Amino acid sequence: MNPLAIQAIYRFEMARWWRTIWQSIVSPVLSTSLYFIVFGSAIGSRMAEIDGVSYGAFIVPGLIMMTMITQAISVGSFGIYFPKFIGTIYELLSAPVSSMELVIGYVGAAATKAVVLGLLILGTAALFVPIQIAHPLFMLAFLVLTGVTFSLFGFIIGIWADNFEKLQLIPMLIVMPLVFLGGSFYSIEMLPPFWQAVSHFNPVLYLISGFRWSFYENADVGIGYSLLAIGAFTALCLAVVWWIFRTGWRVKK
Repeated sequence: MNPLAIQAIYRFEMARWWRTIWQSIVSPVLSTSLYFIVFGSAIGSRMAEIDGVSYGAFIVPGLIMMTMITQAISVGSFGIYFPKFIGTIYELLSAPVSSMELVIGYVGAAATKAVVLGLLILGTAALFVPIQIAHPLFMLAFLVLTGVTFSLFGFIIGIWADNFEKLQLIPMLIVMPLVFLGGSFYSIEMLPPFWQAVSHFNPVLYLISGFRWSFYENADVGIGYSLLAIGAFTALCLAVVWWIFRTGWRVKK
């Protein structure tokens, strides 16, 4: 293990993030604040409580998870795609840096950005609605695990993509609909029985449900299933990354 190589990649990615602070931090926080104003205040004032929680507070975990997932994928994919685009990926591959160190550096930076953004949004939400966190350690663990997992997923997308359009293809056409239909703004118990059954095939439901449980101990699915879902997806992403560097797919060819 070469800690200096990991540190160099990590610091470079973090520095790039701070150079684009308006796009990478301010814009997502402001966008999420609008959700709190529109859904939490305007619409929430006309809705009853959900499982004993005000609607404005109920949507906080879903909004945090939505922003974290989209930003982790975006940052994770662009971080590895850009060196491919400008050709510096070959300098990294020829340097005395292992594939594991490369992944740790890029994914670690992307996950850090996602977690910091999630915490900033949590702090912003507290300005609009009263929030209680029943299990803070579990909440932090879930934040980190989600950030790492979807940064890995974004890393895979960045390897797969061969143009900027493909970087947005999967996040916009697949991930975002799954997030919106995964219970970010509602409990699936509010749906008819048929659509409740359909919702259980949405993997994002388990992530949002588990994260919401750490706040209010309310969940659409059992917490064990949520942990199993995120663990399985993390293992799948790790397996795909291992296969990519073992075969050189889209990296060396």
